Amino acid sequence: MNLSRRFVSITNLTCLFLIFVIGQAQQQTPRGITPEDYFSFEFISDPNVSPDGRLVAYVVTKIDRAQNRRNSSIWMAATDGSPAPWQFTTSPQSSNSPRWSPDGKWLAFLSSRPGSDSTTPAPTASPAPAAGPTPAAAAGAASSDQPRNQIYLLAMNGGEAKRITNLKNGVSVFRWSPDGTRLMVVSRIGPSDGRTESRDRSDVRHYGNSSYKFNDTGWFDDRRTHLWVVDIKGNAKQITEGNDWNDSDPQWSPDGKRIAFVSNRTGKEYDENRNTDVWIINADGSGSLTKISDHDEADNQPRWSPDGKWIAFTGEVHDRDHPKIWLAPATGGAASVLAANGLDLIPGGLEWSEDGKSLYFETGVKGENHLFRVDVATKSIAQVTSGPRAVRGVDFHFGGDQMVYLANDFKHLDDLYIADLNGKNERKLTNLNEALWKQLQLAGIERFTYKSADDWDIDGFFVKPIGWREGRKYPLILSVHGGPAGQYGVDWYHEFQVYAAKGYAVLFTNPRGSTGYGQKFERGIVGEWGGKDFVDIMNGVDVALKKYPWIDQNRMGVTGGSYGGYMTNWIVGHTDRFKAAVTLRSVSNFISDDGTRDGAYGHAPDFGGDIFQKMDLYWDRSPLKYAKNVKTPTLILHSDNDYRVPIEQGEQWFRALKHFGVRTEIVFFPRENHNLTRTGEPKHLVESLNWQLYWFDRFLNGNNNAVPPDAK
Repeated sequence: MNLSRRFVSITNLTCLFLIFVIGQAQQQTPRGITPEDYFSFEFISDPNVSPDGRLVAYVVTKIDRAQNRRNSSIWMAATDGSPAPWQFTTSPQSSNSPRWSPDGKWLAFLSSRPGSDSTTPAPTASPAPAAGPTPAAAAGAASSDQPRNQIYLLAMNGGEAKRITNLKNGVSVFRWSPDGTRLMVVSRIGPSDGRTESRDRSDVRHYGNSSYKFNDTGWFDDRRTHLWVVDIKGNAKQITEGNDWNDSDPQWSPDGKRIAFVSNRTGKEYDENRNTDVWIINADGSGSLTKISDHDEADNQPRWSPDGKWIAFTGEVHDRDHPKIWLAPATGGAASVLAANGLDLIPGGLEWSEDGKSLYFETGVKGENHLFRVDVATKSIAQVTSGPRAVRGVDFHFGGDQMVYLANDFKHLDDLYIADLNGKNERKLTNLNEALWKQLQLAGIERFTYKSADDWDIDGFFVKPIGWREGRKYPLILSVHGGPAGQYGVDWYHEFQVYAAKGYAVLFTNPRGSTGYGQKFERGIVGEWGGKDFVDIMNGVDVALKKYPWIDQNRMGVTGGSYGGYMTNWIVGHTDRFKAAVTLRSVSNFISDDGTRDGAYGHAPDFGGDIFQKMDLYWDRSPLKYAKNVKTPTLILHSDNDYRVPIEQGEQWFRALKHFGVRTEIVFFPRENHNLTRTGEPKHLVESLNWQLYWFDRFLNGNNNAVPPDAK
């Protein structure tokens, strides 16, 4: 036997084994999250439980990185957890808004696929499924070169999906009638729809109202949203009209004879009037309208009681009040009464229980988002879901005493859950992003409360950097949320995980002006932009520095978007404590902002008057006034089509800082609006985060070789 050859063989095997073990260890070692991981995320939304309670239809959205777009498809999950969830629609065009027919035999959804048929395969026992002719509709035929969302039907017993609407401007919302023979549809229509296209036709924009643009939709045209009733054969009838208002949120009466909806019928909707009301119309469009709500401010979310006798809705008594939940008789003509005593949160997703004894709503509360229940008889409120997370998108199956909903937390994006109506016996039905989570090391969150101006309690949230080691000093990034009527909390924030993965501690707070803490706290911002809100935030910084002495006070950065961008600008104009700032979609000059943004003079409630009444106050609270004080290197990110905070705000701030010798750069994002970091093009959303990392690396880590994203 050749012992030397045997020794060599054993040695080779040992080396191969060691290489395999090391390779496996490297594969299993979690890494920090990156901005580019966004391209791999799966986003779930809009769960809708079947009438028999056995299935949940929901939407999964994925990123097509090559085409730089999002694609949504409808999936199914069995409520008993078996079989595994399966994809239901497979068209190249997105599908969304799945809604079951009352008998559970059909699934309707929206899609912009061209032609009348879908490419969706027929359903099988567990993995996959796929219905009406293409009608002529009141608004005319859909454009073949620019397909809009239309309603498609899939029969649960097999067959192809077929389009049943052909509205020129598409469908935004639809609801099944109680008997399943019709659908209530929201679409747009206006005088220009009847005009013949011509090369000589003027393309100028012509307005006579102060509202002529909106951040999410751009420049207004002459089209308004109205209601149609469409039968399942595709025959459509428009039942509301008007060129000075929009009709929305239609709700069928239990007997299918009437429709409740929301509309501002003052004729002043486009002159900053907010007085939406709840109305009722016959489902065939005949007769006159009946007004149900009775407040001079916004009334919304009409919901019929199961017996059809009452309408529950949310409404504001005074401008900027938190909406309350009200009850009014469905016959109209009587004053509404409060349905819930002591409600000091902002209710959304209003829904009656099947027995009419309860009302459910979702809301943000102290950095979390949860479901609440109102006992109609006693008008008392009880929290149903709990825990450090955000619960939303609740849909009910009252016959089975169950509900489904989405929930996320600081370390996970949304997944689908099912639980009893009291929140007990919760089970998870999906595991989206599971493979990705196994690859990542994600930071946890610590929560603390501190005292600030007026002796108010303020919530702070803190994230340690990934790989934190005792004895080392770490830089800190302070982030300020937008709004100010919004809240930070314990749900998912991709950017905070990215900061932590790059070695930064992260601090964020809910200063006065934040939602989730009651109306007094939210309206505590009145007259205090840059005042006590600034104190609230900076006190949080001081508390964090004492609580976490390993923070390097000489390497602190600040960032935020919208109001958070305003506050970032304000902070660097009033303190030199921060060594780097990144301001996104930020206000710098209230005077010019109020005359150019989509909501003209919308800051009047926050300053006790408009710019013509409070010009000096508006200028005093504008960061631009204090640009001469800024020493902090500042990066400005702004979008070309931002109509909420127009691009001139970023330009003014950039040029003022350059004028006073501050190290500053500005980055413009084409085609984007105010929602860049939420719904912007995927590549732009990721790049905006990389710009932030570049700036903080350069000025907090002192990396003079940091390379901007556009140079890579």
